[in-house]
Amino acid sequence: MALIHTAHDADYMRVMDKLGSGGGSSKPRLWQRPLLVQVPKPVVIAVLLVVCTVSYLMALQGGDLVYINEHLGFIGAELLVSVLSLTTVTIMLYACRMRNSTRRIVVILMLAILAVLYLYDHGERFEHHGLYNLLVFMAIYIPLNLAIAVLYTLWCNIKHFSVYFVITLVIGGILAGGSLLHYRKIFDQGTLGSFHYIPGECQWTGRNIPVVDLLPAKTQNFWAGSMSCKAEPISIKATIDPQGILRVNCGDHDVRAHIDILPDTRDWALRDKDMWKVYNHMVLKATVRLPYTRDRPFVLNETTQAVVVNCGKSSTIVTRVSPPVHNLPMYVPPSDSDTRINYTTKKTVPTDHFNAASNLDAQTTRPNVIFLMLDAVSHRQFYRRLPKSAQVLKSIHRPGTNRLYELYRYHSVGFSTDNNTRAMYTGEIMPTRPNPLPIWAYFRDRGYVTARVETGCDDWAREYIGDKFLSDTYSVGNRSLDYELASPFCLPDYYPNVGNPFGNFKGPYSITARCLYGRYVHDWALDYLGQLRREFRSISTLKNKQGKRRPYMLTATFLEGHEGTGEVLRTLDNSLSLFLEDIRDSGELEDTLLIIGADHGLHMGINFAYTQNGRIEHQNPFMTMSVPEWLYQFAEKYQHNYAYENVSPFSANEQRLTTPFEIHHTFRVMADWPQFNIDSWKRSLFAAQQPGRTCKDAGIGASFCMCRH
Repeated sequence: MALIHTAHDADYMRVMDKLGSGGGSSKPRLWQRPLLVQVPKPVVIAVLLVVCTVSYLMALQGGDLVYINEHLGFIGAELLVSVLSLTTVTIMLYACRMRNSTRRIVVILMLAILAVLYLYDHGERFEHHGLYNLLVFMAIYIPLNLAIAVLYTLWCNIKHFSVYFVITLVIGGILAGGSLLHYRKIFDQGTLGSFHYIPGECQWTGRNIPVVDLLPAKTQNFWAGSMSCKAEPISIKATIDPQGILRVNCGDHDVRAHIDILPDTRDWALRDKDMWKVYNHMVLKATVRLPYTRDRPFVLNETTQAVVVNCGKSSTIVTRVSPPVHNLPMYVPPSDSDTRINYTTKKTVPTDHFNAASNLDAQTTRPNVIFLMLDAVSHRQFYRRLPKSAQVLKSIHRPGTNRLYELYRYHSVGFSTDNNTRAMYTGEIMPTRPNPLPIWAYFRDRGYVTARVETGCDDWAREYIGDKFLSDTYSVGNRSLDYELASPFCLPDYYPNVGNPFGNFKGPYSITARCLYGRYVHDWALDYLGQLRREFRSISTLKNKQGKRRPYMLTATFLEGHEGTGEVLRTLDNSLSLFLEDIRDSGELEDTLLIIGADHGLHMGINFAYTQNGRIEHQNPFMTMSVPEWLYQFAEKYQHNYAYENVSPFSANEQRLTTPFEIHHTFRVMADWPQFNIDSWKRSLFAAQQPGRTCKDAGIGASFCMCRH
């Protein structure tokens, strides 16, 4: 310790000699001036620690989402003051003369303060968000102090370091500035086009400088470890044949096998699907474990969608589409909630409708619909984190077969998933009618086969419109879906069944790789979507028993973008790109409307808290769709012949302000095709939206608007 102390003293004296007078001058050295002597270092350190603590506590103020959004600037500023205060104390520890005992006391105080602040609030919700604050604090504090420590060491040991530092700073600044100009240039670019700066149309508010593009991979979650999933010890081979017989091969391992039969959740009541420590516990309670032996067939119930096969300490999931589509009876909706009926006129045909079957030589085949919802992914974040998928999207655009369009001015209508998906799935931010039904109910009422994959162990209807139902015994899943896969994503290996399930290091919002039995969670979901698509498109199941074709509507939600660092989304890229390649090569896009988009951009983390770019990205979600050529041609002709504006609706909407409301009406038109409601058509993405739309025109609240005109 003496040697260390002597080294510090030598560095300190050399620094002070530089700052003080030289030679034999009688001018007092800087550290001897009365003004600085009057404030002892322990006092300065104590004041800084108090400022650090008070600022951090002020940054812990919570509330609902609106409160956090309105006070985000203050919260971020207080957190930054806290970081800078503690950083100043840290610098003083190694750059100032003080006793070793004083250093030890200060270090102990710093650690004690951090421990107390963590214990005071380590929540992971908007009401109590202490752990999020601590992670942001450390994400700034650790790199900042490492950089300062390196610079200080170099300054003490390299002659004329200040000259080299200035040169390096200038060169680094030029390189960073050039990179920012590049990233600013590509910020508005999409798959086939870009955001055009058109007078009168929405322009993003404020200076948009995408500093986050400069950060290398894993910079914001360097503590999260590997982004790969650890393989299971035993490679299990398991299949379910068309007769429902499960066959398991544990390899050469002499281990006992057992099967966990996961429950089918389609018929569950709303009260059993509450995401707050109810849904996952109900899944575990309803799971049945049975031994597996090879000497007799293991036959599954027809409604079983998924099982977990366990060989010793290794496990895998096996899914299937059951019952087969050809065994599904044609759905007859309840008379009191049949969405085909206009309850004003008591007729099944809308009062103001257009029949495409008798006009413009339109194709009457009912299109399939696939919607992949990427939670919390902005337009730029999609290209920043999913480059392989973005590259495949380019190849999906094939005029003559199908056409790809992207909405560059797509704008969210709220802070989080709540308002945006309600607008998308019900057409209202706050549904005004009791027992509102999500959009997939409209499709099923009209003969579509419907399926949904929920990778977060939640039920959208229960979470976002459940309070609008008169009874929580009502089963929205049974009313509106033919197939549902949710129970595998409620298992404790992924979704904790004790404590907070939405933590930073485990669960559907974690900053670590989201794995389940040796694979990414999204891989299990995409596997099931592939099974659904193959089942629905096979010749034997496209028609029901009466020989009538059954179109399908698939939806799936992926949560990899929903975490503060923005790094976990990278894990989705390879699997999503392969999924898109498969759907491209299958010929499916000739008769399928494919929509890939988000509800909002990232609404947490350093970029959102401290930059205007983060706030713009939050309100500019990614949204693109592939339209079959025949539907494209019909929309073009309908726009020219019947609408008020003679433009291409797709090209126009690419550059006009659009929202989840237009997505909702696009769904409504597809559910009704070929006899659609004219009002829904005009409000859909098949019709050119009003030029020069303002946030007020589009239904975007003033507090969420990121547009200027």
